[in-house]
Amino acid sequence: MLAAIQSAAVIGIDALAVTVEVDGAQGLPGWTMVGLPSGSVKEARERVGAALVNAGFVLPPRRWTVNLSPAGVRKDGTAFDLPVAIGVLVASGQLDARAVQGIHFAGELGLDGSVRPIRGALPIARAAREAQAAALVLPEENIPEAGLLRDVRLVPCRTLATLVEALQRGRLPSAPAPTEALPSATDADLADVVGQRIAKRALEIAAAGGHNLYLVGPPGAGKTMLARRLPSILPPLDDDALLDVVAIHSVGGVLPAGATPSRTPPFRAPHHTISLAGLIGGGPGPRPGEVSLAHRGVLFLDELLELPRYILDAMRQPLEDARVVIARAAHSVSYPARFLLVGAANPCPCGFDGDPSGRCRCSAADISRYRTRLSGPLADRIDLHVRVGAVALAELGAGSREESSATIAARVLAARTRQRERYRDLPGVRVNAEAPGRWLQAHGQLDPDTRELLGTAAEKLRLSARAFHRALRVARTVADLDGAATVTPGALAEALMFRPSETPIVT
Repeated sequence: MLAAIQSAAVIGIDALAVTVEVDGAQGLPGWTMVGLPSGSVKEARERVGAALVNAGFVLPPRRWTVNLSPAGVRKDGTAFDLPVAIGVLVASGQLDARAVQGIHFAGELGLDGSVRPIRGALPIARAAREAQAAALVLPEENIPEAGLLRDVRLVPCRTLATLVEALQRGRLPSAPAPTEALPSATDADLADVVGQRIAKRALEIAAAGGHNLYLVGPPGAGKTMLARRLPSILPPLDDDALLDVVAIHSVGGVLPAGATPSRTPPFRAPHHTISLAGLIGGGPGPRPGEVSLAHRGVLFLDELLELPRYILDAMRQPLEDARVVIARAAHSVSYPARFLLVGAANPCPCGFDGDPSGRCRCSAADISRYRTRLSGPLADRIDLHVRVGAVALAELGAGSREESSATIAARVLAARTRQRERYRDLPGVRVNAEAPGRWLQAHGQLDPDTRELLGTAAEKLRLSARAFHRALRVARTVADLDGAATVTPGALAEALMFRPSETPIVT
């Protein structure tokens, strides 16, 4: 008897509907799996066989053939365990084929018959919705994730035995009503950072307009402390961004099983020894890298200049296109990568270049070699360059009251609201950093004095065309934070203050 069970294969952050065909023929007992299965999919035969027996079912000694259709698409992951097991039960007559009609299945099986969480449950739920599935059976821990799609009937499953019993009775349990995703609570507050007025202003501008930020200063100045408090002033994720972020984190395996997804923008801080595949993406699958896991959030690279130059320069294309395409011989996978880059570095190898005490002993050649790890093209894509100085001990002990993250977040949200209204007719544009430069020149409401100052500054500072438009975007953000309809010379002057002192000429 032949059984056909519906499932899905995850490709990037999307999923393709897959029909799992199971045939049990007379002959020498064994398993054959076809349809471009990966190693983890081929191992399903061992898990499925043990799970069926330990769950109280019979595995007839037949020649089992499993075909994953369409056969031309590579299948990866452990989500096919459950549909293969259901297919064996239908093909062996232990489960009526009518009981599974219109139902999609995905889940990993333990040897004891338990159903374990999988990666990519949200993309699989999207595929089930597009296929107009009557229901989607998922591991219980994946229900909060897939529950973000409210127009798909989800069936939680804990063990194979209880699932088959429910199918035989025709009474599948329904998942509980999904819990509303909310921003997660955090104790990190910008009020903890004493002083650093200019750096805090840069953080506020970066959060309001989605601009990249580079912090340079001696050890202990507060660069890391500032960067880690950036999410506390960012607006929560909207529905579309939340779905993309959860899908990426699910595929990447960093979404906590059973946890309700949070609307807090992601904050990723990989170690400076990260590999190219870890940062950009790759490996089996291939999997998303840190630039994609930080989508719609913050990618913080501490000790930025300790990363090899070729790894840093690999971010140039994602910063420009907001997407990473990982090509393989048989296929390519595309991951979103619209992130806010925050880099932090010391001014020299020892960290004390420019210190009034004169304790820096780095040679000019060492300092030049160290700083040139940040190439001109990548530096040109960073809108805000900030020198973070050491805080005086007297200021630390004074106990001055600093502005809280909640107060700054209110201004950031107001500025984001103005930008959302401005770009409502531009698809894919949400903040000033994403706005086309020529459109902003024509519609950004620059007064005549600002246009004249911008032209003069571009000539004097030798701004590239990219730097010209990026300075204009930052100035528009400054005006939005100030609640101004037009970009004034003062707003542009503040934006130019954050350009690097020696902007490289980029071709």
